[in-house]
Amino acid sequence: MPGLPAAPAPAPAALRLFRHVAIAEACSWAGLLTGMYVKYVAAAGDLGVKIFGPVHGALFVLYVLSVFAAARTARWSTGTIVLGLACAVPPFTSLWFERRVSARVRAAAAPAS
Repeated sequence: MPGLPAAPAPAPAALRLFRHVAIAEACSWAGLLTGMYVKYVAAAGDLGVKIFGPVHGALFVLYVLSVFAAARTARWSTGTIVLGLACAVPPFTSLWFERRVSARVRAAAAPAS
């Protein structure tokens, strides 16, 4: 329809997977940190660590794999890949990195006006 902006193209599957995994990995960090607080500070048991430890470990590995998949699809530079992998270590930085690369993808896909 004339006068209406075109809908943005959907992101490739690898980038959508990366986004979901980055969010899940950050949520598992929250669960693990909460479990560690309960175990070590409140001294009220270790159930949270027993649950969220393995969940976070699996999501960490999945995040690393999804960084490589997204990097291949989006043709990230080596520096961007290294930054993405480094962002798996500090809590919640996977969210920052995902927002950063998503903004770049949106900017690259935006029509020049």
